[in-house]
Amino acid sequence: MMTSMRRTGLLWALCVLSGPWQPTALAQSTDPEPAGFTQTQAAAGKIAYDRHCASCHGAGLEGAGITPGLAGDRFDVHWRGVPADRLMSQLRRMPPESPGGLSAETYAGVLAYILQFNGIAAGDEPVPAGAAALAGLTIPSASGTQSASIGPAGDTSSAPTSSARLRRLGAVTHAMLRDPPDEDWLSWRRTYDSQGFSALAQIDRRNVDGLELVWRVPLAPGENNPMPLVHDGVMFLFTYPDTVLALDASNGSLLWRHQHAPQVRSSKKMGIALHGHKVLVPTSDLHVLALDARTGERIWDHGIEIETAAWAGGNSERSREPGQNHGGYQLRSAPWVAGGLVIQGVTAINVPGGGFVVALDVETGTEAWRFHTVARPGEPGGHSWNDLPLAQRSGGSVWNQGSYDPDLNLVYFGTGPTYDTGPLLHPVDTAGVSNDALFTNTTLALDRQTGALVWYYQHLANDQWDLDWAFERQLMDLPIDGATRRVVLTAGKLAILDALDAATGDYLFSIDMGLQNVVETIDPRTGVKSISPDAVPSLTEPHLICPNHYGIRSWPGLAFNPLTNILYLPLTAGCMVAGPDGYGLLSSGVRLAASLHPESSDGTMGRLQAVNLETRTTVWQRREVAPLISAALATAGGVVFAGDLNRSFKAYDDASGEVLWETVLDDVPSSSVVTYAVGGRQHVAVVVGQTNNHVNDWSRVFSGLGADAGMQVNDDPGGGPAILVFALADSS
Repeated sequence: MMTSMRRTGLLWALCVLSGPWQPTALAQSTDPEPAGFTQTQAAAGKIAYDRHCASCHGAGLEGAGITPGLAGDRFDVHWRGVPADRLMSQLRRMPPESPGGLSAETYAGVLAYILQFNGIAAGDEPVPAGAAALAGLTIPSASGTQSASIGPAGDTSSAPTSSARLRRLGAVTHAMLRDPPDEDWLSWRRTYDSQGFSALAQIDRRNVDGLELVWRVPLAPGENNPMPLVHDGVMFLFTYPDTVLALDASNGSLLWRHQHAPQVRSSKKMGIALHGHKVLVPTSDLHVLALDARTGERIWDHGIEIETAAWAGGNSERSREPGQNHGGYQLRSAPWVAGGLVIQGVTAINVPGGGFVVALDVETGTEAWRFHTVARPGEPGGHSWNDLPLAQRSGGSVWNQGSYDPDLNLVYFGTGPTYDTGPLLHPVDTAGVSNDALFTNTTLALDRQTGALVWYYQHLANDQWDLDWAFERQLMDLPIDGATRRVVLTAGKLAILDALDAATGDYLFSIDMGLQNVVETIDPRTGVKSISPDAVPSLTEPHLICPNHYGIRSWPGLAFNPLTNILYLPLTAGCMVAGPDGYGLLSSGVRLAASLHPESSDGTMGRLQAVNLETRTTVWQRREVAPLISAALATAGGVVFAGDLNRSFKAYDDASGEVLWETVLDDVPSSSVVTYAVGGRQHVAVVVGQTNNHVNDWSRVFSGLGADAGMQVNDDPGGGPAILVFALADSS
């Protein structure tokens, strides 16, 4: 029955009572009145609910299976503080067999019954049935739960405590970015080394099961996967569309809002950066903004110049245009500040010349240097593009924030592949020319001050399957062959870990997570990967390729605990059938079709895997039904946090993988998980409901292949974008 409803779309109608709603301004011209109802209305509504709703949502409004409940915490999180017409608009989509088929009075009665069941007292006035009248009424908020809506416009006035919070806001110094205070989360993966680890330990193995939701702020809907930053009790968050919020991190109160008005709304940002009293913000129209962290006012605005060219014989005559919306270029990664420079990666999808990294002066916004991630003819690596002119070279997108080693004065970035793989499939017969396509799928070590290339290491040459090595470069000290080495570690979509010497780029070791079949062997001295014959694109024979182009791992970051040398990897098992048939088409002519991984025969697609980097062995792995969709967070309290596509948010014992605490979020976790402390109380925060490529891609695969394989798929449309913050019920 559930499979049938899922395929016909009726389950969507069943679950709309937790569906997304558009955020409203914090203040309106008149204060909305609390919604009321009469006892007679509620009694009639109970009869209607029992007849039309209880079979799915439960006789006690508790929900059943993946159908959401309408009472208790679920109701508090989704609907309190929301205009009553929002809930009524969802009610009118029921019952599933005839949406909107009940009378206006019946729907009003069901609304009255739901309000009464959730502890709202009956009054003398009935709840109106009309949308216009309901729009002026608000479902009363529960005491102690913040649920104010923050959209792209509205009042930005601050409460007295909020103003005091901003007045106490200190500058973020170079020393703090290098060694952040434990209570702060100052950059994308918290530290320059991108470890995704927090030394906070108030929440630990013994008490993590006492976590509860302490505040929630709805956000505007859109495509994003932003990580909030926290400093001195102020949370800074990029949200859609190109809007930055400053919130009181203790309760979610709005301190200020800044909205950029780009010509395009591509968004999909990973976050922002902090330095001094500045918030550094990438925009959808290729600008980087510096905002005053205390007021939200703009300090400077730099439009990144895009190079266009008149291509002739592989040479370029370059001109520059202001960065507005130059097709194919985007700013996806969070910027970061190293030694007075704001460093920002640029993606370039099918753009001649490819992506680049740009550095801006943090005080003025003027460009200091840029590095092109697609090698130019006649320059280092230029021989590796199969004799193609620059106009036919593309890719090398910089999707993720880089890392920085202040002692070595090196910045590290990873790059993506090229999508125009056909011209690279077969090598040309020219001496000294290869089809490796540098600097795609490469770790780049650049001089922080000049942007000059110091060393590079290509993890996967001539990538025909979109198997990015574009993710974070984690820096760490590891014992190797009896000596401690400074290591830069990364893994691409294949979930093969490569470790390199951070100073020289020398190859050290690889660890395969065991879910891929593209790479057949890895040279133990060089790390060069040999491709399986079955993984060479074929236009005649279908082959199972694992992973699919969504990756066993993707942007959700890995977490490393330096106290134990254990790395935690959020992974998803998936494959594709590649050959003459399918829905997708590569430039090589090969078509693709998604397929379950052989390991999914046990009914799982997600995996959290713990690997000891000192012994290079798997410590434990935890299988999950749904794809893991958030970054991992490791803490000194012995807890690892991660969330999945079924909206399950879990705390794992970092030593054993045991689930210590679990909650069902009201929407899909769509960002990294962070932890911070305010007033001595540790918090854990995650953004939900703002979708991105990773969420959308795996949602399609999981809701199709997973459902057909009998996996439990949570099709609840969710409560919409929001930031959710948890803390211990008793912080003492």
